Amino acid sequence: MDQQDSTLKGKYPAKAHCAKVADYLQAKSANATRNGVIYLEGQKTVLIEDNDEPRPFRQRRPFFYLSGCSLPDCHLIYELSTSTLTLFIPDLDPDSVVWSGLPLMPAEALKIYDIDACLPNSSLAAHLCSLAQKDSDIRFYIKDTPRDAILSLAETSVSTDSNLLYPAINECRVTKDHYEIALLRKANSISTAAHTAVLRAIHTAHNEQDLEAVFIATCISHGAKHQAYHGIFGSGENAATLHYQHNDQTLANRQNILVDAGAEWECYCSDVTRTMPLTGTFSPESRAIYEIVLEMQSAALALLKAGVKWEDLHIRAHEVAVQGLLDLGILRNGTAEELLENRVSVPFFPHGLGHYLGMDTHDTGGNPDYGDQD
Repeated sequence: MDQQDSTLKGKYPAKAHCAKVADYLQAKSANATRNGVIYLEGQKTVLIEDNDEPRPFRQRRPFFYLSGCSLPDCHLIYELSTSTLTLFIPDLDPDSVVWSGLPLMPAEALKIYDIDACLPNSSLAAHLCSLAQKDSDIRFYIKDTPRDAILSLAETSVSTDSNLLYPAINECRVTKDHYEIALLRKANSISTAAHTAVLRAIHTAHNEQDLEAVFIATCISHGAKHQAYHGIFGSGENAATLHYQHNDQTLANRQNILVDAGAEWECYCSDVTRTMPLTGTFSPESRAIYEIVLEMQSAALALLKAGVKWEDLHIRAHEVAVQGLLDLGILRNGTAEELLENRVSVPFFPHGLGHYLGMDTHDTGGNPDYGDQD
């Protein structure tokens, strides 16, 4: 058994994440109090417009970070003073059982999730009101609050803060613990298998969608039923469109295909891009460009260490790109320094070097400056 699989046999560390967020709130809150309460609502079941089927479900990432629960229509409460995490789940609906079977019960939830208590949603408003009445100094850190809970809190004199909770969670999500790293490695291992399957299927595929089907089928066969993002399977000139979406063009008379796709595992993402020769061998021109991109990646990786600025890695990649294109004769009429200063490499490399990865493909952190044209 891989070490990642051994780690993932344990529970998702929801309480450790709650404690991490609580510490952040204490550090950033004016008049901080340990009597605070974190309240969050999970994603609701939403029906497709003009239809009785639900939309594909995607749990709110802040909620999952503090609960490890990917079920719809749930809520959580974390009490800072006692470090108590309570999960609220939908009540048992006998009519629904006939059609959908038994839902998760509180006793089962206690075994699955890193929580202290599990109660039905019908007790949520009374529970919030009870907490509010315990101490007049209590502060509720909230984001989206259901109507019954708002009414319960409105009848009390407690203070609420609806601005700090999400920034606190987003900041805490930037650094990953061992369990989260194992989830990311699991997602990437499945994506590796899927990319390898695509490479093996190239000789028999006729259309971009054939290879997309191979990728998704491989992920599902490994237990990953969700993709981290809409995959890109761009052959020929389609590969030059950064977020190509069609994935339905013929592979005939085309040299290469770019595959940008990644599996999601338990709400954690992967993001892998590879370019493959459709004939089994790169043409000399394709090989030359491939080698430049590989050198850009290797040069950036070689500089990675604590304290290095992201933009320095980005510039280094551009330096390698400029020199490589000069060597090929694609760029000329200037030195490498002059071409870099005049941003000549930007049309070949118009995006950033990379991004953070976690529960979102473009995860929290990084603090991009969108006003900077570079």
